[in-house]
Amino acid sequence: MTRVKICGVTQPSHALAAAEAGAAMVGIVFAESRRKVSLEQARAISEALKERHLSTEVVGLFVNRPAREVNRVARQCGLDAIQLSGSEPWELCQGIEKPVIKAVRVRPGMDAGGLLAHLHQGMKALGGKRLRFLVDAHVEGSYGGTGATADWDVAGQLAAELPIVLAGGLTAGNVGQAIEQVRPWCVDVSSGVESGGIKDATKIRSFLDAVRKADRRLRSPA
Repeated sequence: MTRVKICGVTQPSHALAAAEAGAAMVGIVFAESRRKVSLEQARAISEALKERHLSTEVVGLFVNRPAREVNRVARQCGLDAIQLSGSEPWELCQGIEKPVIKAVRVRPGMDAGGLLAHLHQGMKALGGKRLRFLVDAHVEGSYGGTGATADWDVAGQLAAELPIVLAGGLTAGNVGQAIEQVRPWCVDVSSGVESGGIKDATKIRSFLDAVRKADRRLRSPA
């Protein structure tokens, strides 16, 4: 099944709604954003999931922070993985103690072959470290969460070789098409499951339902 990451969670109740709907991961933001959380909020989200013995992973999102700081916050807040959404060098990824999701923003006209070569270079530099790539749209001055749609053609070429997380402009209405076209390892949604800027449990469930339907279509004989 295509995994689902609900990003930009700010409240334990929203994390629980995501987990109970079947999300594999919830993302909490430590970078400057209207969805940024405090250490106390982050701990409350992580503890709420663990108290219910839910297997949903907690992913902390950082932008251009030192590895020492990221590792400290991960330990303090019970994070399971780290998403690096800035311009971090491969060497910084190597210094992260938790599994890493590295964001890649696709600019208009970007060549998939050149991008693949860059990502393979990074994986080689990191040796055996567990690494995933999140593919998002490039929006000048932003590090994600804009709702802009990523280039699915480029993303599909990347997904054919690497386990990618597809982000950018996904909703319950288009995620099925995205899965069928791109075949990602995981899909990531934030604004697409919000109402008035707040996570909406009904929209979260609808998004997960749409993902499951797409997976069933892909498994069905032609």
